Amino acid sequence: QVQLVESGGGLVQPGGSLRLSCAASGSWSSINVMGWYRQAPGKERELVARISRGGTTNYAESVKGRFTISRDNAKNTVYLQMNSLKPEDTAVYLCNTVPVLAYWGQGTQVTVSS
Repeated sequence: QVQLVESGGGLVQPGGSLRLSCAASGSWSSINVMGWYRQAPGKERELVARISRGGTTNYAESVKGRFTISRDNAKNTVYLQMNSLKPEDTAVYLCNTVPVLAYWGQGTQVTVSS
């Protein structure tokens, strides 16, 4: 089983940047695809970015060109660099496998507001 801990969220102005981290423990070596998800109030959870063990990435259209996902397999960590943030990016951000196989962590709150 994989345990996940997200960090790096906060309050940022529109146009700002944040870098999120997801530290995984447990059966990391068995994981191929990792993803960052987000859930805004009143909305369903959505997958915004994913990365394979080999480094292949995919992004939701809403974040393409602004967000970059990366992973450090030696550190069992996945990152999400978020640039040009918009108010509509406000959400709790969580990481998990793709498809979802692990228990959800607490997530990290990202608030984009002036």
